[in-house]
Amino acid sequence: MLNFVVCDDNMHILDKISKILESIFIEHNFDANIIFKTTSANDVLSYIQNNYNKIDVLLLDINLKSEVSGLDIAKNLRKYNKNTYIIFTTGHLEYVMMAYKYKTFDYLPKPITFEKIEETVIRLFNDISNNSNKYLKLVSKNMLINEDDIYYIKKDGMRAIFISPDQTYEIYNSFSKIQNSLPSNFIRCHKSYIVNINKISDIRININKIYFKNNISCSIGPKYKNNLLEVINKHGNNTKYLE
Repeated sequence: MLNFVVCDDNMHILDKISKILESIFIEHNFDANIIFKTTSANDVLSYIQNNYNKIDVLLLDINLKSEVSGLDIAKNLRKYNKNTYIIFTTGHLEYVMMAYKYKTFDYLPKPITFEKIEETVIRLFNDISNNSNKYLKLVSKNMLINEDDIYYIKKDGMRAIFISPDQTYEIYNSFSKIQNSLPSNFIRCHKSYIVNINKISDIRININKIYFKNNISCSIGPKYKNNLLEVINKHGNNTKYLE
């Protein structure tokens, strides 16, 4: 799921953009939502500092009628997150070239319309689907998951269930095909599990269990154990081994 953050100093425009986005998500079956919206530049700055890794798309006005501009917010975000898609809106054309300095995905001149936002969001999903290694594409380009959110993938009959701390995603697909399409940090650890080794908190060797945050766990199969441990040791991550 793609997480959007929206900021505009005008409440009417903020509500309009939010409603347009939600309509686009529904109409095109895009797996996305708005996780935060505000008219306050300081509030969005604070949100970014505490949640920068959760923001996939930041849509904000450049002129926020504040000491802090949209360009300042974009500059701040780039200190923490280089991958968030930034979309600027403004009625001031002179800001266009300055906006692209911050790796801007698109620029929407005001007045904002459904068609303008729709075109940009569709292009954004196409861009992520075709070019980004950060997101896992499930079934179609409309269902994208940030790989950092996935702890492990479970085989359940003909289904593959993607487990994250907040929710699960289910698709019908071959487990072997899924495995072949995943980044190198996803390793088969059991006949029914593929694990994201970057998310492992510790491994209980004596009971063949992998643990993640929030006490979420999955099993290790004897057939896959040696290869799993070898890959983890090679990557040199901070996994703890407990008896």
